[in-house]
Order: sequence, then structure tokens, then C-alpha cells
Amino acid sequence: MKKTVFVGTLAAAAAIAGTASAAKLDDVKARGELNCGVSTGVNGFSAPDSAGEWQGFDVAVCRAVAAAVLSDPKKVKFVTTTGQTRFTALASGEIDVLARNTTWTFSRDVDLKFTFAGVNYYDGQGFMVNKALGVSSAKELDGATVCIQTGTTTELNLADYFKVNNMSYEPVPIETNAEAQQQYLAGACDVYTTDASGLAATRATFADPENHILLPEIISKEPLGPLVAHGDDQWSEIVMWTLNALIAAEELGVTSANLEELAKGTENPEINRLLGNEGDLGPMFGLDNEWAKRAIMAGGNYGEIFAATIGESTPIGLARGLNAQWTQGGLLYSPPFR
Repeated sequence: MKKTVFVGTLAAAAAIAGTASAAKLDDVKARGELNCGVSTGVNGFSAPDSAGEWQGFDVAVCRAVAAAVLSDPKKVKFVTTTGQTRFTALASGEIDVLARNTTWTFSRDVDLKFTFAGVNYYDGQGFMVNKALGVSSAKELDGATVCIQTGTTTELNLADYFKVNNMSYEPVPIETNAEAQQQYLAGACDVYTTDASGLAATRATFADPENHILLPEIISKEPLGPLVAHGDDQWSEIVMWTLNALIAAEELGVTSANLEELAKGTENPEINRLLGNEGDLGPMFGLDNEWAKRAIMAGGNYGEIFAATIGESTPIGLARGLNAQWTQGGLLYSPPFR
């Protein structure tokens, strides 16, 4: 039944996507504001702070795009979406870009007609349990009740994993991360499963995080990244290359601290092209030559954003792992700026 609902949601979003308009850059400039779809609240990734300002790893992508296009990282309207509503919001044009821990899959790319602008976090699905449950492996979860967000790849991965391992489970459907946290802490489910980064973010908000463990199994590949609707290559390239600019800046040693000095010119031609001191990359997709400089200035390079929002020195405490630069054994890799 859950699978039928999920497919139905995909079909509805795909139908709307066919009507999405092109020339998104002109629309955003005329509006003077970027409409960015985010989660309903995942600590470290996208959530409002005590002052009501949206902060987080995914939020930084929205602000970087706004800086590149509108010259102001604050010109963003954040639109909250759930696993069920996010694709309809993007396909209908309610939002210009979705930056909400969303997995890049074949059907979302091809059938839903969305364009993923790259991967900003390489993740995988995991499991969190209370230590009192007395299990140390996901293979000990036969018969468990599991809190699971509907309309997600997580839901389908869970069914596959339990089937392959000849186990049964009782799903406890939830819509948002906040609802999952509430149900899990209330004991309505034995297990909460979602992307491992999301589990770490949720656990960091608990009063007793030490009493909750992430089991060692990672049961899927979850390449998470921002996406836009099909049909507007210019807009998808702007979002894609804004993300690439943040990644390339870290590799090239361009930081928020040295950005202004490097923008005056360096001996490295790629840094010069990235920061608009050489060549004419910006006009190729309708922006000026300082678009990437502004994007990097908004929150720093990829590494700075990671460290400030979800890194090991934050309550989330995530190591770089697969999200390290390719030169450091990770998967992060931007095509050349030339």
C-alpha cells in the first residue's frame, strides 16, 4: 500500500512538471527573491534558529544561489516541504530549487523530470535505537516497530532490507522528522530509520544522546543534493555550478578569509576564472563574472560550510568521510572552471 501511494505521488508530480516554465532566471530576478524548498526542520541541515533565521548545511546552498543570482544571500524565501509535498512544490513552480536532503535516483531524474544539480552530501540509510533495546546490529531487528517517513526512498529501502534478511517489521508512518523524534522518544517505535546524517542530527537534540546508538549497518546509497525542474538548462546550470564553485573553492584553497585578496588576481588561472578576474564564465549563463565570488562569500567554501553546520566540532558531529575532497580520499570533485 505504501508503495502505491509513493508511486501515485511521483506520477502527480511528473504531470505537473511538464507544465513548468522555462526562463527561471528571469522569474527569480523579477521577483527579487529565491524560493527555496527545505525540510520542516532537520538540525544542522535546515532549521530556523532562535531568532527565526534559517540555518544549516542545505540552507547554505540556497543562500549561495541567491548570492550568485541576486547579489544578496538573504534574498531567500524558505518554503518548508515534507517527503510527500516536496516534489509537487518543485514541479508546480512554487519553489525554484529544492535543497532538502533528497536522494538522486533514476525515477526522480527521468520519470519525475527533475534535474539534480550534483551531490552535496554522500549518505546512506541507517538505524537508531535506544541502548535499552539491547541490540547491536540491524539484523537483530526482526519484529521491530520502525518509524519511517512515507513517500521516501527510505521506505522502499527498509522493505528491501528486511525482505532480503528474512525479517518482519511493523511500520509506524510519520510525515516529518519532528514527528519521528516525538514518536521514537515516546516509545511508539523501537527504531528510527532515515539517512545516517539525519539520525545524527536528530540524536544531537536529545536530552540523553548517549543513550541512543546508531547501528553499524548502512543499507543504501543516498547521494543527496539540490534539484530543479527539467526544461530550463540555464537555471539548472546556475544551481549546479554554484554548488561546484563551493566545492572547487575548498580544493583550490579559496576561503571566506582570503577571498577578497585572491580576487585581485593570482598565479593560478583556475582561481582567477572562478573569482571572475579572468575570462567570461558568468555571461555564459546570464550572470556577471563575480557570481561565484558572491556565492563563496555567502557562507564560505564547502569545507567551511560543513564545519560550521554539521562537522565534528558541532553537536551533529559528522566526520567528512565520503564527503572529503577527492584529494583527501573522498568523493567530492568539481569539474574544471575553464
